[in-house]
Amino acid sequence: MTSLSRRTAWATLAASAALSALVSATPLAALTPGDLAFRQAVAEQSAEIDAVAAFYRERDFAPLWTTAADAGRRQALFAALDGAADHGLPAGRYDAAALGEKFRTVRSERERGQLEVAVTRAFLAYAQDVRTGFIKPASIDAGLVREVPVRDPLATLRSFAAAGDPGAFVRALPPQGPDYAALRHGMLDLRRVIAAGGWGPAVGKGALEPGESGPAVIALRDRMIRMGYLGGSVAPGYDGALQKAVQRFQIDHGLTPDGVAGEGTIAEINVAPDARLASVLVAMERLRWMNGLPLGRRHIWVNLPDFTAKIIDDGKVTFETVTVVGMNQADRRSPEFSDQMEFMVVNPTWNVPRSITVKEYLPMLQKNPRAVSHLKIVDRRGRVVNRDATDFTQFTAKNFPFSISQPPSDDNALGLVKFMVPNKWNIYLHDTPSKSLFGKEVRAYSHGCIRLGKPFDFAYALLARQTDDPEGLFEQHLKTRAENTIRLDQPVPVHLVYFTAWPDARGRIEYRRDVYGRDARIFEEMQAAGVVLDAVQG
Repeated sequence: MTSLSRRTAWATLAASAALSALVSATPLAALTPGDLAFRQAVAEQSAEIDAVAAFYRERDFAPLWTTAADAGRRQALFAALDGAADHGLPAGRYDAAALGEKFRTVRSERERGQLEVAVTRAFLAYAQDVRTGFIKPASIDAGLVREVPVRDPLATLRSFAAAGDPGAFVRALPPQGPDYAALRHGMLDLRRVIAAGGWGPAVGKGALEPGESGPAVIALRDRMIRMGYLGGSVAPGYDGALQKAVQRFQIDHGLTPDGVAGEGTIAEINVAPDARLASVLVAMERLRWMNGLPLGRRHIWVNLPDFTAKIIDDGKVTFETVTVVGMNQADRRSPEFSDQMEFMVVNPTWNVPRSITVKEYLPMLQKNPRAVSHLKIVDRRGRVVNRDATDFTQFTAKNFPFSISQPPSDDNALGLVKFMVPNKWNIYLHDTPSKSLFGKEVRAYSHGCIRLGKPFDFAYALLARQTDDPEGLFEQHLKTRAENTIRLDQPVPVHLVYFTAWPDARGRIEYRRDVYGRDARIFEEMQAAGVVLDAVQG
């Protein structure tokens, strides 16, 4: 190659603005025509992704995938891409088969450079998808306000290039905790169930009770056997063994464990295995959204469709209480996010949110100024409003000038204690005077905050870390009957989550109803991205 043609080739490489910054550290005279062709192709193909362009510029365009020395990296990546469906990922988006074919048919250094970047892009796509998910939560539902800890792609490339064991690096990308492993195991089990024909015919009758017999009871018995809740050698009727099996099923599905196959229980028993598989796949994606988020050695786990709040210490549940969550209405569903609990307010004042003030109380005041007399109405200067002298009909939701609050009392809407998790959605955990709702199976009745069934015990459990007498400390503040604060010496991470499929302590998957329909919408997006239920038969 003449010096003139070499200069012409280099001028071509640096011609565009996108490529002009990609100046080689290698002396021009040392580059062969093949080197130049490879570098130019890499520069062109990587120019539209800053992280990829920076990565190859840093390494002077040295290949990562396409030489004989890169065989270990290729093998690690393609093994992962081949198993992408085993993580519930849309395997088709990585185009592994086409990339593999290109390795066999590459005919020039330019094509090798193009392939080099194509493989890097597939690696980055897979790494992000399996590590922190491929669905953007905020695009699904306004209540999905969780911030996903997406990793820097340039840092990912640098780490992978420096890894002594590429296979170990790739295997470490997904969530590494036991919950993800259990969900993945459950996914493979369900795929085997589906391949074997499912759990048999649905139970036809709407409700069944112990002592009954007939075709519906036989269908119930057969379904319990196939689901693993009942041994194979049992009596034909609805006997004690079948009742216990139904009871175990109810416990695993968040139902009232009375052993009676009522309409609600039958409906859950009749849910097909592919629907359960969809729940597991969504749970895996949701867990990827939290991958890398520090849960905290001690943290609070509020699973909305499970209607529970738990304190977890070093991976073990040390306290649990039932909850009431936001009702299934557009502006009342509890959001999903993580933050920190910093303090609790004893004998709280309820400062009524503006949305509740104008949507619920203003219409009542317009009909009767003395309505909701237990609430205090104040103007912007903090002066109590004379209801009888105020014409509330002159105000609208937009111009209502007053604030409404409820002073501390046994009847306060927040009860006698609220647990503060400062956040812009004004969501917190609290007591409530409406205790009867905790006896219901589906407990979605609040305006969005989380009501606790055992708020005092919850407070004691939190305070036990900072005092030898948590009950005494709490009671001391409670007896004042005035609003006051107890700060936590160590803030506790709080995670409001939404898992309709989740492993118990044994690793067995439990299921809950999709009370907000969020999981159904997430799975629709997953299918649109290319996820299929029967991708593999593990």
